[in-house]
Amino acid sequence: MFFAKVIGTVWATRKDENLKGFKLQFIQPLNASREKNGSPIVAVDTVGAGIGETVLYITAREAVIPLPVEMAPVDASIVGIVDRIDIKK
Repeated sequence: MFFAKVIGTVWATRKDENLKGFKLQFIQPLNASREKNGSPIVAVDTVGAGIGETVLYITAREAVIPLPVEMAPVDASIVGIVDRIDIKK
């Protein structure tokens, strides 16, 4: 799992049948210090995240697991909304 910040929503008039009912979000990957880490990506939102929220996402083959289908053209899925990060110093 990785950290990211939701930075936008993708509006698609047509998408794969297996993705109907799910939002597509632009997310900016972050490191543990909440600094940008790479380029933004598109992820399927399975938890109802909103713009500005810090989220947890998964990639690769596992990205389909949270969806109620066996196969879908998904490379990244948002699987959690982060409420707080505590780092012990």
